[in-house]
Amino acid sequence: MNRINPFRNIAVRTKAVSSTTFPGNPATVESVTWGKINFDKTASTLVFAALLIVCSLAVGCSSDKPQPASSTSSAVTTPPTATAAVVQASTPAPAAAKPVHKKIVRRTPPTVTYADPSSGISFQYPRKYSLKTGDDANKLVSSDAGPMDFVQPGGVTVAGVVLPESAYPKSDLGSAFFNVSVNKALTAEQCGEFSVPQVKAEGAGDAAPRMSKLMIGDMELQSTETFAKDGTREEEAKYYHGFEDGACYEFALKVSTGVETDEGGKHVDREEVFKRLEKILATVKIAPAAEVTASAPVAAPATVAATPAQ
Repeated sequence: MNRINPFRNIAVRTKAVSSTTFPGNPATVESVTWGKINFDKTASTLVFAALLIVCSLAVGCSSDKPQPASSTSSAVTTPPTATAAVVQASTPAPAAAKPVHKKIVRRTPPTVTYADPSSGISFQYPRKYSLKTGDDANKLVSSDAGPMDFVQPGGVTVAGVVLPESAYPKSDLGSAFFNVSVNKALTAEQCGEFSVPQVKAEGAGDAAPRMSKLMIGDMELQSTETFAKDGTREEEAKYYHGFEDGACYEFALKVSTGVETDEGGKHVDREEVFKRLEKILATVKIAPAAEVTASAPVAAPATVAATPAQ
């Protein structure tokens, strides 16, 4: 009697079916497992692709929308500003231009002011001229043919200004000067008078003095002119008297020409020389004289001060 095994037939059928359904593939347990793995991989790939599509759409939509400014964006833009500040700080600043110091040229005034506090006399004279005071002034005036032209003695020379020889080089100019004298023994009426200078040289003559008036500021001066000749030498003088503060002031302008030289100097126009001396006379001022007591008769020394160029 033959026994029938049902499981054997089932196994045979399953094997047959498997062979028929997937021809060329062995119907094994490993085949079923491989199909499951392939299915899992395919599903994972599809899911991953779907996620990429969703993310792409999300990013695209978010980029189209305007994003409001936030503290994060401010923080992002702040570094460039700080960097610029650092660059600016690291860049050396240009050196400040040094101030240009202009050289100040101090020009020496062409004139000098003389002032004598004891007599109150002051005047201006060119710096190139020579000033004589004290004994030098007395020698200058006494060496002249007519030292003073007061009607009474008692005159004292205060100062004198001598024209330099360089003013007229290689000429027949003998001397030219301006001098000031004071006589406190005269009255106002006597101050307006002049004594004709005495001729000391034989053969010399005098012209009659010419009287006139001259105003210098508020001061009225009486004036006269004299002329003397000795051979080729000629001397002309102009005197001016003014009475101020109980004293008679004399201003004398004297020019002598005709001096013979080895070089045969050219003749000088005296009137031109007088114009130079008259410019000094025009600056004369008389201030109230300083009081000097009997116990202290020493006169204050003359002072010389520079004045601005005129």
